Amino acid sequence: MRPTFITHVSFEALHLSLTEPFAIATGAQLAAENVLVRVTLADGTVGLGEAAPFTAVSGETQASTLASLEPVRELLVGRDAQEWRPASEALGDALALAPAARCGVEIALLDALTRHHRIPMYAFFGGAGTALDVDMTVTAGDLAHAVASTRAILGRGIDTLKVKVGALDPDADAARLVAIHQEAPKARLIADANGGYDVAEALAFLKELERAEVPLSLFEQPVADVAGLAEVTRRSRVSVCADESARSVKDVLRLIRENACHGINIKTMKCGMVDAVTMWSLARAAGLELMVGGMVESVLAMTASAHLAAGLGGFTYADLDTPLFIADHPFQGGGRYTGGRLTLDPDAPGHGVTLR
Repeated sequence: MRPTFITHVSFEALHLSLTEPFAIATGAQLAAENVLVRVTLADGTVGLGEAAPFTAVSGETQASTLASLEPVRELLVGRDAQEWRPASEALGDALALAPAARCGVEIALLDALTRHHRIPMYAFFGGAGTALDVDMTVTAGDLAHAVASTRAILGRGIDTLKVKVGALDPDADAARLVAIHQEAPKARLIADANGGYDVAEALAFLKELERAEVPLSLFEQPVADVAGLAEVTRRSRVSVCADESARSVKDVLRLIRENACHGINIKTMKCGMVDAVTMWSLARAAGLELMVGGMVESVLAMTASAHLAAGLGGFTYADLDTPLFIADHPFQGGGRYTGGRLTLDPDAPGHGVTLR
């Protein structure tokens, strides 16, 4: 038996308390109820992965993720981890309705493989770099919450703020952005509606920000449907980024064909690690801007996404801040946050995250 054959796969619930609810336009997550994945190779190498279902975005839950993973043991045990692309295709078929589960397994699989070969995951993906400039999120809430969050984020040394909008009416959200801009006049601002507006509301929001002379670098998923997204893109002076409308390779092809956005947010929890690379290739070929993001993930999954983005290169935005919202976790190692910079260990094999 080759040393890279998969001999064991296991899953367990992972509860992560948050410092505050992670609220977006479509709902709030009070804690991260995720799933820890382990893939063991014949030589004893263990790879770790994390599935992070976000019910308000995808309808997935921790329970549904654990249930969907049960057949995966039989699917993977006995396979060679070096044949990771065929394994990914099999996972894509088996977990078509459970993308977070697929992602968690693929992280563990690639972590095991790269640990076995003693190479860091960023090098596996291309070796373009080992660091990213990251933002931090101002979650949905009222104006006072927005100002308090802004002050706290600036106190961390982070100067790119991603503001969740769409839960309130456009005028109220615009007022929050005005207050944030007054508090942080030099900060780069991103607004993320998570599809919470319709076209008229999205355009009204942009108009109010323009009137108030609030500079917006990016408007993420202003509306839920692709036709509406295309209309906002045509009429906006601000770059429009697709997130929920860019869940798969096919989605990205449609967005490109319909000129429906200026950029896409690649989240591995939507598509898995392997398809994320294909989405990156399509976006780069089409000249789209790139953001890397995630659900409510610990340092484990976020570090894996950082390896993907830093290794591939070409990302203008990195929304990898949710470990900063997690009160406690059972991991050590992984990406290091220093102000607005996330840095990877250039020598640690795999993604570099281990259990304490």
